Order: sequence, then C-alpha cells, then structure tokens
Amino acid sequence: MLFWILVAALTAAVAIVLLLPLMRAASPLPSAHSHDIEVYRDQLEELERDRGAGLISEEDAELARAEIARRLLAASAADEPARSVPKQVLSNRMAQVFILLCLPAVGLGLYLTTGSPGVPAQPLAERLANPGEDINILIAKAENHLAVNPEDGAGWDVLAPIYMRNGRVDDAAAAYERAIRLVGPTAARLGGYAEALIVQSGGLVTAEAQDALKKALALDPHDPRSEFYLALGLKQEGKQAAALAAFRKLADTSPADAPWLPLVTQHIAELANRKPADGGAAPADPTSDDIAAAEEMNAGDRQAMIRGMVDSLAARLKDDPANLEGWLRLVRSYVVLDQRDKAEDALRQGLKEFPAKGDEGKQLLSVGRELGLDAGGEQE
Repeated sequence: MLFWILVAALTAAVAIVLLLPLMRAASPLPSAHSHDIEVYRDQLEELERDRGAGLISEEDAELARAEIARRLLAASAADEPARSVPKQVLSNRMAQVFILLCLPAVGLGLYLTTGSPGVPAQPLAERLANPGEDINILIAKAENHLAVNPEDGAGWDVLAPIYMRNGRVDDAAAAYERAIRLVGPTAARLGGYAEALIVQSGGLVTAEAQDALKKALALDPHDPRSEFYLALGLKQEGKQAAALAAFRKLADTSPADAPWLPLVTQHIAELANRKPADGGAAPADPTSDDIAAAEEMNAGDRQAMIRGMVDSLAARLKDDPANLEGWLRLVRSYVVLDQRDKAEDALRQGLKEFPAKGDEGKQLLSVGRELGLDAGGEQE
C-alpha cells in the first residue's frame, strides 16, 4: 500500500510541475485601438471639467460629447476581436487534459508491463536474510556478519574468493590472510592468497607470493595453480631452463581438458623457441642466486665474474632490446651489485622499449617499485 501511495504522490508532483507553466494565463496583447480608447475617455473627462467650469456652453458640450462617444464606440468595436480568447489558450487546455489523463495511464501501463506489482515488499533486513542469487546482497550479508564476528575464519574463507571474482583484489588478499591466520593454511587458501598478491603487483610473482605458493605445494604437491605461478616466477626471473621444465611437468600431469593447459602450452612454446646466440649455447644470464654464490669467491674473481655476466647481458639487450625478461634480470642484477644508478638507467631503457601503459611496462614498473628505484619521467 505504501508503494502505491508513493507512486501516486510522485505522479502528482510531476503533473503539477508540467501543468504550472500551462496554467498561467497569457497576457492579452495590446491592439492598435487601445490608445485611441484611452484618449477618448480622457477627452470625455476633460469635457465634463470644462462644462462644470463654464468654459463651454451646455449645447456645445452635448454636441462634443456625442461626437467623442461615437468615436469611442467605434474604437471599442474594432478592439473587441483582438481581445477574444487566443488559440494558445485552447492548446493549453488540451495539454492540461493530456497530462492529467495520460501521464498516470502511461506510467501505470509501463509498470504493469515491466515491473512486478505482485511481488510483496521486502525490506533490506529481509533481503539480507534471503539474498537468493544477488551477489551484492550476499557480500553485504557476509560483511555484516564479519563486522560483528571478526574472528570467524570460516567466514573470511568464504568471502575471499567472492571478493576475488568481483575484482576487489585488495579485500581478497586481506580476507585470505585472515582466513589463514584464524583457521590455518590449506593449499587452496595459500594459492588464493598468492594469486591475489600477483594480481595486486600487476602480474609479477613477488617473493611473498612465491613463499605462499611453495607452502601450498608442500601441503598439496599436485596443486596446478601453485605449479603454474611458480613456473611463471622462474620465467620472470630469467631462469628459462627451470621455467621450461616446470611448465612441461605441469603440462604432462594436467588432464587433456584442463582449462589452464592452453596457457601452459603457450609459455612452453615461447621458452622452447628462443634460439641461442651465434648458434651456440646461450650464455648464462646473471640471477640473484648466481651473484649470491659469487660472494664465496675472492674479491677479484667475484668482480670479474659479475662484471662479465652483467656486461654480457647488457650487450645482448642493446642488440635485442625487445627482451622483457632480460631487462628485469639486468635491473635486479645492478641492485644486487649496489649499483642503483645503473639499475635505474636500465629500468628507464627498458621502459622506452616497453611503455608503462602496456602489460610489460607495468611489470617493469612493478619491479622498480619493489626495489625502490626511480623510473623518472618514463612512468608517464
């Protein structure tokens, strides 16, 4: 009942707004004889004053009065058609009738056709209690519950993947983290948490994500999501042989109809089709592990080895700058060597080849932010 009262009130308000301009009476336009009529009336008044003052005889006053009256009647007769009801008044009346009759009828017809007049009123509390398939209501219901019960790990566990599917990545990562802390780690929770971190970083498999993925694999050695992202992390670090082996292992153990298999096959093709330089074995690229191992050498040998690896990679990037993994490795190598100015220069050079607006450029920027580097104007 309340709904229909509100509908009637809103319809009346709209009708009033539309009718007000039409209900204002149009001011009559002055005719060509209006001024003459006023002049004749003034002459009659002046004639009466002259007669009363004795300035004109009674006989002359009667003659003048008759003549002025004749002219006044003629002017009034000519002015009458101009003061008749204009056509605009008739059209206004028709518009008013249309609004009063058709507006409610059209609105009611549209509602009966597209609306649901038979559905009973359902306040917010009832919709939260019976959300049906409304995902927003489901999320609101879960959030209300967790606001009162923040230590409900099972609730966070249910809400985290829903956040992820709806693009609320930051909320998903926080929900996974709480679920892991409150009800313990599982392969699914750790994998979901790592995936949220990877999406947060623009597709870069960060060290924190790798740690979560390794823990997930320890709990479930056959978790395909963890295997895939760890292989992707190896590829991003430039460990091509290890990445290729990891992707091939995942492809061999995956069902033929696995939804992730086409993407795995694509990565295998990319890694397998990279040809070694000069037809020989591809020279090793420096990684963080390589440089850390070099710390066990004496200072001279260590510097020579590192310089040779980094210089070799930098030279190849000059010849083949369209190598995203190479730029990522070069930037990380310079940081490990504590040559931050060269790392920032390499980052800027890489961003010239892979603009920041593209996916590859976003990966470079993400690495730069992770390492605390300044990419300068190349970020724009």
